[in-house]
Amino acid sequence: MSAGTIQVAVVDAVACVKIAGPANFALGVDFKTVVANCCEKGGRVLLLDLTDCVNMDSTFLGILMSMTSRLDRIELLNPSERITDLLDSLGVMELLKVGLGDNPFEARLDTAESTKADKRALTEASLEAHQLLMKINPANVPKFKDVAKFLEEDLKK
Repeated sequence: MSAGTIQVAVVDAVACVKIAGPANFALGVDFKTVVANCCEKGGRVLLLDLTDCVNMDSTFLGILMSMTSRLDRIELLNPSERITDLLDSLGVMELLKVGLGDNPFEARLDTAESTKADKRALTEASLEAHQLLMKINPANVPKFKDVAKFLEEDLKK
């Protein structure tokens, strides 16, 4: 599985995070850590640049949705049709803003450090993400209840 990369810049109250490659469970813990660090530095708005992001899985989306309570606004920049279809199908599009165009912070982006999350941390993050997606939109329960059950059982091992 190809790994995505995260670049970040905090400018005034804006945390700009750029994802290149897939936004998936393997990148989720690093993404969550990067955004938490940005919030500590004063970032109240998240600009998530998805220009070079090929797709997004439900774990990454759930982690993204967990940030809506900590931030004033989340804006997705240049999401692909595949990603906007995912947002629509899981009933979370109205919680996000979508923009198109150039990233005003492109020149200030630096590569984020990886947390090197272990299997347990990835599994816990995935479980929390799917539970949140079910809570946000009850129509997601049939889609994710078996995934959540599997992850809970995996954590008990």
